Amino acid sequence: MTSTRETILVALHARLLSLAALILRDEIPPERIPAAGLIILRDGQPGEPEVTLSPLRYHYQHRAELEVVVQAPNGRASAFDTLIAAIGTALEADRTLGGLCDWVETEAPASVDLPIEGAAALKAAVITVVLHYTTTGPLA
Repeated sequence: MTSTRETILVALHARLLSLAALILRDEIPPERIPAAGLIILRDGQPGEPEVTLSPLRYHYQHRAELEVVVQAPNGRASAFDTLIAAIGTALEADRTLGGLCDWVETEAPASVDLPIEGAAALKAAVITVVLHYTTTGPLA
């Protein structure tokens, strides 16, 4: 039996697979960044839940992270912005991930340029995705 947390993270990963970028989950980045970009979903932390009684429910605001990276010799900023916008569009299309979450929201990315010796620089950011959901127990 799969936990609610895992079911939601699998659904989030599946939602991102519609994007042109390479989408990975909790993996080491590849040596080469694909032309369309790279997104690595990190499971993140569920945090401390709000608890309600009768019936007992645990309400989480789970903070998953998307590591977003583009490498383009020309138009890196534009390629990065296009990928960020595509992530937003994909998540806004179904903010409940098919009814698994109460709500899915993202926080604004803080991008950085990373120079690479002998290659085009990388533009990267970590985007926090807050997953609001309820379970019957901390391990459910």
